[in-house]
Amino acid sequence: MSDTFDYFVVFAEMRTGSNFLEANINAIDGLACHGEAFNPHFIGYPNHTTILDVDLAEREDDPQALVDAIKADSTALGGFRFFHDHDPRILESCLNDPRCGKIILTRNPMDSYVSWKIAQATGQWKLTDVRKRKDSQVVFDAEEFTVHVAKLQAFQVFLLNTLQKSGQTAFYVAYEDLQDVDVMNGLAKYLGVSGRIDALDSKLKRQNPSHISDKVANFEAIPAAISDLDQFNLSRTPNFEPRRGAAVPTYVAAPDTGLMFLPIAGGPDQEIISWLANLDGKDPADLVTKMNQKQLRQWKRGHQPHRAFCVLRHPVVRAHHTFCTKILSTDAGSYKKIRRTLRNRYGLPIPDTLPDVLYDANAHRMAFAEYLKFVRANLVGQTAIRQDAFWASQASIVTGFSGFALPDVILREDEAEQGLKNLANQVGREEVPELTKGLDSAPFSLDEIYDDAIEALTREAYQRDYVTFGFENWR
Repeated sequence: MSDTFDYFVVFAEMRTGSNFLEANINAIDGLACHGEAFNPHFIGYPNHTTILDVDLAEREDDPQALVDAIKADSTALGGFRFFHDHDPRILESCLNDPRCGKIILTRNPMDSYVSWKIAQATGQWKLTDVRKRKDSQVVFDAEEFTVHVAKLQAFQVFLLNTLQKSGQTAFYVAYEDLQDVDVMNGLAKYLGVSGRIDALDSKLKRQNPSHISDKVANFEAIPAAISDLDQFNLSRTPNFEPRRGAAVPTYVAAPDTGLMFLPIAGGPDQEIISWLANLDGKDPADLVTKMNQKQLRQWKRGHQPHRAFCVLRHPVVRAHHTFCTKILSTDAGSYKKIRRTLRNRYGLPIPDTLPDVLYDANAHRMAFAEYLKFVRANLVGQTAIRQDAFWASQASIVTGFSGFALPDVILREDEAEQGLKNLANQVGREEVPELTKGLDSAPFSLDEIYDDAIEALTREAYQRDYVTFGFENWR
């Protein structure tokens, strides 16, 4: 048995070599892999009825009971193979259990796809006697392959992120590694058992050893189809921002009406909060704030129907607002230490204090332009200053909401008044107050300094927001 793990899981997919990997695992003294234990259509293997005296009906009623049986087996360190479409009820507990060893098997998705198509056509999913090998040419389906790749990638990213968040690591095995005895013995060492093998399993045979051009009838269709797939993710907007949490304590809910506002730092928060208070005839101090997740659930249960919403602000407007209130200003709530660092270390051309007779509109434009350059560098991890929520991308903040409560509606500031009215109507409020625009406390308005250069710098800093939300030039 192992001092490191209580059981293990092989995360794989169809046609990735998982049968061969399992055969070699079972050849290692002290290990026992029980097949596809959580396949929704059978238990372990087709035509098998139990695993360690747990049958399919018992597993369906209580999947954890099967895991407990595998853990309790004193004869070997037990495990099973798990594919992306297996019983999801057991997945989270396995991934978050540090006493569960994780093995992740991968294969070139084109090879696995073609192999899957051939197995479908021939009905042959395993081969132990080459004399009984069935052959077939298959037709490549571009749309089907795209879906195949998307499912594989989504599951792999999910596994990776979950392990990262829980501070764990996995033993990764590529399809090509399956032919390496040393890798198999390294797997045994990872799992914490003393057993080793001298040779690989010889029963299972590779089913389709020929070149892919011999296996696909319309091979010429593949290059054109995969040219549309961004294999190296070249079109992805680079994102070096940290993943953000849901920030539930910042949510603001109406006490009577079923509306909840999810603020985005640097947005029109005060205007929306005032509108929300007016909707219930309350003071802003009477709104429900600083909730934890339990209190948020209670508010939802007590307000039916309810809607959650957030409001996007144009990146130029938001950046200018943040620059003026957090960096340029020295009033309460401003970032005085960061302001000083930006002036002294990054040469941000702003005066020590305001007002300053030399700080005119042209100086303001120059200072704002330098601030935008700092934001761009900051968001790609090139500065020592924290990536603050006030200048983080709105896309990263909205994505963070999904950690607990996705907004029902994402409004844009210039369309917010009508959007808020519609939301209020949906939760039963017919009389809706007007949305009052807040006062601009900037020494110079954005209209006075905005030009093509400012727009271009903002696009460089907030490319992710422009792409994600389709923002056009401000003017």
